[in-house]
Amino acid sequence: MSEENREEHHRPIRSFVLRTGRLTIAQQKALDEHWQKYGIDFGNEPLDLAAIFGNRNPVTLEIGFGNGESLLEQAISNPDRNFLGIEVHTPGVGHLIYGAQQAGIDNLRVIRHDAVEVLNKQLPENSLNRVQLFFPDPWHKKRHHKRRILQDDFVENIRKHLQIGGQFHMATDWENYAEHMLETMDQHSGFFNIAGEARFVSAQGLRPETKFERRGLKLGHGVWDMVYEKKG
Repeated sequence: MSEENREEHHRPIRSFVLRTGRLTIAQQKALDEHWQKYGIDFGNEPLDLAAIFGNRNPVTLEIGFGNGESLLEQAISNPDRNFLGIEVHTPGVGHLIYGAQQAGIDNLRVIRHDAVEVLNKQLPENSLNRVQLFFPDPWHKKRHHKRRILQDDFVENIRKHLQIGGQFHMATDWENYAEHMLETMDQHSGFFNIAGEARFVSAQGLRPETKFERRGLKLGHGVWDMVYEKKG
């Protein structure tokens, strides 16, 4: 096997595609001027979340926050909780930091990197109170299902990082992916579905409705939410 083929063979399957996107002036300014306050650089050492936030409030992690609209609203509405967002797309990161600075909040931090690597290298085990995965790329073609982030290894990774009683909240607007999420989660012995086996929950009161979601609902698209709790 050639060196090139060997590298390709061992390259991890990514659940995302890096899209090029132009930064607005406001987003670039937010990154330039406020990254030091809200941004966390990726590294190989575990983070001290209590030191980063200046308190020991429960931490909610959102993986793939998009433009950050929902995460920002949660951080503003819940000053007694800390929020950590992971996103690979720079414009979304800039948009969220801009919003956080405008709101004057201090309970939000962001990491611009692959979430799996952040979980493996930067986040201590049993450090999270809640993990959110809202509208991940569904990779709707069957041959691409292996790229879906919600796989057995990922679920186990989430379990290790959640505290006992911590919750994993997922949402998708693809019914096939919702069924895949239920099947994958229900077979893991470390979680239980708070709504009952193979059942969904109402998102009302659990998370803000996003602009993306509102647009889909107007077009008649369904949305499925599920919440699993880590067993003791």
